[in-house]
Amino acid sequence: MAGTPQTAPEDRGDAMSQDDRPDPATEAFLAHRNLLFTVAYEMLGSAADAEDVLQETWLRWAGVDLDIVQDRRAYLVRITTRQALGRLRTLGRRKESYVGPWLPEPLLTAPDVAEDVELADSVSMAMLLVLETLGPTERAVFVLREVFDLDYDEIAEAVDKSPAAVRQIAHRARAHVAARRPRGVVSPAETRDALEAFQRAVETGDLQRLLDILAPDVVLLTDGGGIKRAALAPVVGIDRVAEVLGRIAEAMSLRPAQVNGYPALLLQIDGEVDAVMAVRIDDGLITGLYAVRNPEKLSHLERETTVSR
Repeated sequence: MAGTPQTAPEDRGDAMSQDDRPDPATEAFLAHRNLLFTVAYEMLGSAADAEDVLQETWLRWAGVDLDIVQDRRAYLVRITTRQALGRLRTLGRRKESYVGPWLPEPLLTAPDVAEDVELADSVSMAMLLVLETLGPTERAVFVLREVFDLDYDEIAEAVDKSPAAVRQIAHRARAHVAARRPRGVVSPAETRDALEAFQRAVETGDLQRLLDILAPDVVLLTDGGGIKRAALAPVVGIDRVAEVLGRIAEAMSLRPAQVNGYPALLLQIDGEVDAVMAVRIDDGLITGLYAVRNPEKLSHLERETTVSR
């Protein structure tokens, strides 16, 4: 398309026409950019890869004849999904050689994300880890159907399957996720209360208080990516996890933040963020702790990232 920039526009200052309005392709892309990012991020668990997918989406969208596009949102979602599926398979190979546990890339999100319970749940660290257990096509179908409420015909176009096949895939994926997701909906307020109690217990060294809020079979996953020191295998059990948390408290300060739609903790050394810790809660107890230390995954904590449906 003549005059179209080769990098994805980030704001309405790009690709302006003579009347100071974006051209139609740019305007459509900008209108749906946050949605497209969220689709890609939920499929990939990586903000950096999601941004790359948006770049690839823009390059393909810029060459489309808009006169033949009936639904620009659906068309953009279809491009994004196909690009994300290709990258998801590449990412899977990359994870096979990853050093230690792989955790999703955390996002600093605005407090109002928590008001959309389904959206907050879908981008939570706990849910993204559940989505990791799905195959690429199952993950795409689940995200598009359960989170973004696309109809089966639209999803079929995006994943190159028949609507009947998509219905079957959606059914399997829904059952798979239901068996593995946190039991019951946990509100941000419940998460905040648990994290505040957790923070007080860790900072004061009150072992009993810590034991009171951790499930007996609690699991701690630490992602250092081979760059920062981290446990190379899950730390399982209340005693072992409490011991590790005690060492963390001696070295770092803890600060509350809103991460992936839910309250979380930023672990700091000399005022600099060293790690992000998110939690999974079941039946009022912390059953999962997820600490991301890999510095390559912490760049999106410098500013809030907008996610939307």
